Amino acid sequence: MGARPPRRRAPPAAAAAAAAAAPGPLGALLAAALLAAAGAQQSATVANPASGASSDLLPHFQLEPEDVYIVKNKAVSLACRATPATQIYFKCNGEWVHQGDHVTQHSTDRSTGLPVMEVRIEVTRQQVEKIFGLEEYWCQCVAWSSSGTTKSQKAFVRIAYLRKNFEQEPTAREVSIEQGIVLPCRPPEGIPPAEVEWLRNEELVDPELDANVYVTPEHSLVLRQARLADTANYTCVAKNIVARRRSASAAITVYVNGGWSTWTQWSGCSTSCGRGWQKRSRTCTNPTPLNGGAFCEGQNVQKTACTTLCPVDGAWSEWSKWSECGAECTHWRSRECSEPAPRNGGRDCHGPELDTRNCTSELCTHAAPGAEDVALYVGLVAVAVCLVLLLLVGVLVYCRKKGGLDADVADSSILTAGFQPVSIKPSKADNPSLLTIQPDLSTTTMTYQGSLCPRQDGPAKLQLPNGHLLSPLGAGRHTLHHSSPAAEGADFVARLSTQSYFRSLPRGTNNMAYGTFNFLGGRLMIPNTGISLLIPPDAIPRGKIYEVYLTLHKQEEVRLPLAGCQTLLSPIVSCGPPGVLLTRPAILAMGHCVEASAENWSIRLKKQSCEGTWEDVLQLGAEPCTELYYCQLEAQACYVFTEQLGRFALVGESLSMAASKRLKLVLFAPAACPSLEYNIRVYCLSDTQDVLKEVIQLEKQLGGQLIGAPRVLHFKDSYHNLRLSIHDMPSSLWKSKLLASYQEIPFYHIWSGLQPFLHCTFTLERLSTSTCELACKIWVWQVEGDGQSFTVNFNIAKDTRFSDWLVPDEVGTPALVGPSAFKIPFLIRQKIISSLDPPGTRGADWRTLAQKLNLDSHLSFFASKASPTAMILNLWEARHFPNGNLSQLAAAVAEVGKQDGALFSEAEC
Repeated sequence: MGARPPRRRAPPAAAAAAAAAAPGPLGALLAAALLAAAGAQQSATVANPASGASSDLLPHFQLEPEDVYIVKNKAVSLACRATPATQIYFKCNGEWVHQGDHVTQHSTDRSTGLPVMEVRIEVTRQQVEKIFGLEEYWCQCVAWSSSGTTKSQKAFVRIAYLRKNFEQEPTAREVSIEQGIVLPCRPPEGIPPAEVEWLRNEELVDPELDANVYVTPEHSLVLRQARLADTANYTCVAKNIVARRRSASAAITVYVNGGWSTWTQWSGCSTSCGRGWQKRSRTCTNPTPLNGGAFCEGQNVQKTACTTLCPVDGAWSEWSKWSECGAECTHWRSRECSEPAPRNGGRDCHGPELDTRNCTSELCTHAAPGAEDVALYVGLVAVAVCLVLLLLVGVLVYCRKKGGLDADVADSSILTAGFQPVSIKPSKADNPSLLTIQPDLSTTTMTYQGSLCPRQDGPAKLQLPNGHLLSPLGAGRHTLHHSSPAAEGADFVARLSTQSYFRSLPRGTNNMAYGTFNFLGGRLMIPNTGISLLIPPDAIPRGKIYEVYLTLHKQEEVRLPLAGCQTLLSPIVSCGPPGVLLTRPAILAMGHCVEASAENWSIRLKKQSCEGTWEDVLQLGAEPCTELYYCQLEAQACYVFTEQLGRFALVGESLSMAASKRLKLVLFAPAACPSLEYNIRVYCLSDTQDVLKEVIQLEKQLGGQLIGAPRVLHFKDSYHNLRLSIHDMPSSLWKSKLLASYQEIPFYHIWSGLQPFLHCTFTLERLSTSTCELACKIWVWQVEGDGQSFTVNFNIAKDTRFSDWLVPDEVGTPALVGPSAFKIPFLIRQKIISSLDPPGTRGADWRTLAQKLNLDSHLSFFASKASPTAMILNLWEARHFPNGNLSQLAAAVAEVGKQDGALFSEAEC
């Protein structure tokens, strides 16, 4: 017989379990003894491993038990697997699990050939509930091998549950649009802890799909800005592996308070003749109240009295006396439609204005002239024509000789004069209205033919012409009418009223400058407006004398149609008379209120035609379609080159919502307060000097005083209105009579630029006549845009005079004629032009001068003119008069390459 296999010894734990199964106390004692022996043997085994065994033969777990939850009454299974292992048993809460409760599987690890044992047990709800409240129920695997034992991690077995009632549920709310909402939710207690999600009208709310929504770590639902679409029923849902609970639904209503639209235009007067009424209306549609929002407060219709002038039909005056009988045997008489003249739309007179009849007298000739008389008349006419032609030829020859250059005369004083002013000798005392015309200082006209690229030929440095630049001094005198005195203003307007274009000009001379100019040129300025007209030398043909005017129009006097997003950016300015011949462009300077950028604005120069229509004559930044106009746009002013005088305005069209205009915010209040009411007026003006001047003059008439320094606000094309509010006013001393919390100026009223004096009035009431101090803050802001604040703190009882520092009076006369209108002396100007106009080597010509003066972006325009240097100097004069620095200009000219420093001495006027 073969040898019997060694008898496999039962593990101590198994033996103890079998002993424990024996009935009676004996079984219990036996089990205790076996377990004690097993513990001592295990200790000896771990402490003294078998000879030759290594630590690699200790069991290690390939699968360890993990935490599980018992759902309702379903038992849970725990498993563990170890290699090499001869025995594996579970211990739960320190007690060995009965051997019969183990399900064991044996296998072999294919990679190592070592035995693998896997054991499973089931844990029921009753087993866990036995120790419920004492400690948590846990189980652990213990694996044996010939080298020792190894313990697995503990696995906790918990009974899963989820209570029914929420600790906090969301509640219904009504909120205003754009207001934030927080819906709290604290889920029921449960194991494992419940997960929370939100439903909106039974649809899942996903914060990843809606940036306006997020859920806090405390499970509250937050809506950053309430929208109309957020009106719904919201439900908080809590769930875990046991159950799913729903909170009570919370109804969220997002309401919109109503807002007034802008007022409509006033209706026509209800009567065509006499006293009547007119009305305007508004609707509560900006926005319309929704979901129970408040309706607009105030009236939706306003009425006001109006008076319409009754039409008066014209009637003829009496006939005049008959005229003398003429050679044609007729006489005439006339009458006028003046008793009364038609007005207010009345009908003109009907019938002839002139009446003729046949008559006879000594002057009346009935016989036809004879043939001899006809021949005599023809001969006299022929002789007269010949004499006139001979006289014209003589005059032309004489003028051409006088206009030529005398190359034999040298004037060395030109080279040493430097930048000295050209003086004009005073006229005789007995005839102050006569001014001696200065010498003809112009050179022959030349056309620039050089390229924009520097030429390499020619001398290495600038050469000065040696010829004499001055024509002989003429002996004749001309009468030049200077402007400005009030008496002359009336005379000028009287002369102007005979012209057809006079009807379109403003009445009066407050915003008008005028003067009489010849070829020497000059300058017109409207004080305190930043508006001027420069007429350069030789712009007016020699032998011509023009009466030129410059006028600023009030915006209600001229209708400028605007379309779409167009806005008026400058004052409307007229210079004339229209149709005059200019040989060189005049420069019109005026302010503007645009924050210019090519990506945000399309800016056009508009000119009114003779028919009254406005036409685009130039688009800034684009290639000009005509050489008659050009515009240099700077931060706060534009300079318009024009060879045709007329009416101009700068109009812009926004290309994006980032486009902005500059508004000037100015506060005025009465200098005295005899009653309890006190008004503060906040003006929102286009940031140009002319509008500010008009407001100051208006407030002087109203007795207003300036409060604080003006502020600049950038008003964007965002379609949002401008809001104004007053704050921090001591309620014990003052109260506001404003019903709403703020006032608004509609966007389009500001953006169009056609309403110059937009303002809001804050009416305050002091509670006692002894109150003299007022301290408050006024906020002005665009909705979703920039804002400005004013801190108001002053004594209304103090006699405060009107602040004149805001727009200081400009020094000088509105019109300057001849050399006094220019900073650069005439002789030096001519030298610079003759030196820099011809193309020079290495670009040492007018192009370099333009670069030195930061005007190199206009080279193509300068090159299109007969004298590019003259255009540069004219622009310098327009920009820097009367405070320009001649030293800087002289340095720029010297850097171009001029070697003769004596010519450009830095003497100032």
